[in-house]
Amino acid sequence: MSEDAEQHSSDRQLFIDNFRWIIIVLVLSMHAADTYSPLGSWYFVDRRPILMPTLVFFAAWQMYLQAFFMGTLFLIAGYFVPHSLDRKGALKYVCDRLIRLGLPVLLYMLVIGPVTEYFVAHSWTSSVPTSFAHEWVKHIQNGEVLQENGPLWFCVALLILSLTYVVCRAFAPAKPLRAPFVDEPPRAAGLIGLALLIAIATFLVRLARPPSIGNLPLRDFAQYIVLFGVGILGARRRWMTQLRLSIGIRCMAFALGPGLLAWYAMLRSGGFFNGNTSAFFVGLHWQSAAFALWESCTCVAMCYGFLAVLRAKFDTQGRVAEFMSANAFSVYVFHPPILILAARLIHGFTWPSVGMFLTLTVLAVIGSFTLSSTVFRRLPLLQRIL
Repeated sequence: MSEDAEQHSSDRQLFIDNFRWIIIVLVLSMHAADTYSPLGSWYFVDRRPILMPTLVFFAAWQMYLQAFFMGTLFLIAGYFVPHSLDRKGALKYVCDRLIRLGLPVLLYMLVIGPVTEYFVAHSWTSSVPTSFAHEWVKHIQNGEVLQENGPLWFCVALLILSLTYVVCRAFAPAKPLRAPFVDEPPRAAGLIGLALLIAIATFLVRLARPPSIGNLPLRDFAQYIVLFGVGILGARRRWMTQLRLSIGIRCMAFALGPGLLAWYAMLRSGGFFNGNTSAFFVGLHWQSAAFALWESCTCVAMCYGFLAVLRAKFDTQGRVAEFMSANAFSVYVFHPPILILAARLIHGFTWPSVGMFLTLTVLAVIGSFTLSSTVFRRLPLLQRIL
């Protein structure tokens, strides 16, 4: 996302830029779904009675996205880390990461998040009349600020992983790293092995019921760490340049065909649609093991398939794609108050929940990208980090 847009122009892979802004649009759609779906959580919700088909739709949309979209961002981020560290050196690289990732987090925690909660979402409540300044100070004093990074948890996690890689490189044997070389990425056996590794690690992490620390979704971190490492491993082998369209299509067909049937059968037999939801995400339950396996297989298949299709069919940019790509990270940082404001504006509509979700997604995308281009990225103090 914000990870090294400063590649050499001759080495730029436009399909990855396109991937980033598409994922950001999907992030907005996820938060729009959180607004109307009984699943997930968000600052502002407008949940209405829904029928079973609508619940199945929201569950499929949110679970499929959650299975792969953030993990693929960590994969892409890891892919550019070795090149960036080699080119800049450790000190300059660390300073760059602190600026490009750390400052947006502080901006969100100290400004965007509080403004969103107090003025837009109205999720800051008090038993007595109070002011924004009073609540903001209390937000700092009680330590709540450390949990309030919103979607910028991704930047926190990426900063931690990037700095960890720098430390590992510093203590690695003092010998030259291998120069990049072209090597074919893993095929069927390797992809299956990767999916099983992620599934086992995810199940074990969720079995431990990790607490929430700094708003980081620790129950999903096994996937993120493994894919970040796969990205680093693939960087020296230039795997992104060798993705095969035929394999990618088969991967996506598997995830969206048999994978969808397996998903529905698993949720139906496990009682998800009857309220037994927690068994799928934590604890020693067959539902948790089955869901971790489905999620990991879907993740690997969609990661490979999505990137392979984009590389083959969308490795170019016109004016619209350039605009979307240039504003993607800014939209990621600033979209919560815009999306919530749009949700409030259409609150009185009596459309079905799916129609509200689609409308809010469109409004949030248009509003966020427009304001990013015309306001946020034009502010002198933000140009360096957006």
